[in-house]
Amino acid sequence: MKHNEKPSALIMIFGATGDLANRKLFPSLYRLFEKGNLSENFAVIGVARRSLSNEQFQENVKNSVQSVASNSNNIDEFASHFYYHSHDVTDSDSYVALREMAVQLDEQYQTKGNRIFYLAMAPEFFGSIATHLNEDGLTNVQGFKRLVIEKPFGHDLKSAKELNNQIRTAFSEDEIYRIDHYLGKEMVRNIEVIRFANAIFEPLWNNRYISNIQVTSSETLGVEERGRYYENSGALRDMVQNHMLQMVALLAMEPPIKLNTEEIRSEKVKVLRAMRSIKDDKVDKYFVRGQYGEGILNGQKVSAYRDEQMVDPQSNTETFVAGKLLIDNFRWAGVPFYIRTGKRMKSKSTKIVIQFKDIPMNLYYKTEQTLNPNLLVIHIQPEEGITLHLNAQKTGNHMNATPVKLSYSNTGIDGINTPEAYEKLLYDCMRGDATNFTHWDEVALSWSFVDNISQHWQQTQTHFPNYESGSAGPKDSDVLLARDGFFWWPIGDLEVEKYQ
Repeated sequence: MKHNEKPSALIMIFGATGDLANRKLFPSLYRLFEKGNLSENFAVIGVARRSLSNEQFQENVKNSVQSVASNSNNIDEFASHFYYHSHDVTDSDSYVALREMAVQLDEQYQTKGNRIFYLAMAPEFFGSIATHLNEDGLTNVQGFKRLVIEKPFGHDLKSAKELNNQIRTAFSEDEIYRIDHYLGKEMVRNIEVIRFANAIFEPLWNNRYISNIQVTSSETLGVEERGRYYENSGALRDMVQNHMLQMVALLAMEPPIKLNTEEIRSEKVKVLRAMRSIKDDKVDKYFVRGQYGEGILNGQKVSAYRDEQMVDPQSNTETFVAGKLLIDNFRWAGVPFYIRTGKRMKSKSTKIVIQFKDIPMNLYYKTEQTLNPNLLVIHIQPEEGITLHLNAQKTGNHMNATPVKLSYSNTGIDGINTPEAYEKLLYDCMRGDATNFTHWDEVALSWSFVDNISQHWQQTQTHFPNYESGSAGPKDSDVLLARDGFFWWPIGDLEVEKYQ
């Protein structure tokens, strides 16, 4: 597709009455429509079990858009492109009826036979839906066909392989778009730009100049009503296997030959291959798990994980993970990548801190002053931006160095129209750009790394809960860094001055 050509397609959203469709997909499609990024030649079929008329479904779509859009003048025109099909995912007759509807809409909207199948539902249906789409003729099209699936992609490497084999009977690898919404976030996409478009960073982006890298993703929310899902998942599968390892791969990869899908993915895969495997008794040395107890958050008392709905009162599921990753290649040998993610932490924050090595010949020892390290902080959420922490002299301060911050924030004027991750990912998918989606090789390598850790944890006893809600996680996660002579930079706003 030409770069300036507006994409046209028939989009089928399976699970169209669910939470994801209403909170993310409809508003994201509307923003694309409002900005003129969608051609008039698009239609959406909402597919779900519930029996609804087209009119009722269009009302749902309008309500979902109005809850987030400040201005919705052309909302009726937008909603007129939406149709509904009540569907049984296991019944071939239902797929045949869906196919007839799709053929009619293809013709009506002149979508050139382009089809996107978005599975916004429980992963146990992914395989059988893909098989039915193929067997019942829905993938037999003149244009492109693409399958978009949400995480989790499997529960471990074995189940991920089985699922992949099922899906590959109907779609080739380059037609499968595995969504990791972190890869749609503005500042995650910006990692490549910060690294490869700035001559001051890339020459320093190695073990000669960087002492450690910290990736933190903390939430204040507990497990809410996701208890049943979370009991089978835990923080390791829910966050580390996908989001955290994806961010590490982007930070650690070699500069690609070109900034295109194949080359970027190829470099990310090399990072995951170079990651040191952690097995058996080594797990406790490199990884820490935690589970939140009760505590005080924003002045409110909150309950422990084991007291949440649909959670086993003796649950050993982890709601916090911290780990030390080592990448055994020339660029990163000896540099620890520390990751941590947890629920019910003291603040909501996703950020990356790159800590540069201390100046070897410290001229400031005479003044009995300890210099702060230089830091590059990439803020991903809730604020978006970058901060560079430097040392400089304040006027009339003799030779004393004082920490100063150079900040660029996306939350000011630039951030007003910051697109949602899903908006960007949907647009990428329609244009056939798979750069920010996860390739099977990345999924397989991530699972094989994570499986070793979860197997060890299943075989060993632990004492939960081991951190209070509203804290920065278990004490053992501080010990993990202290062994190497480091400490976690604070979760909230980074005030280096505290560490003088």
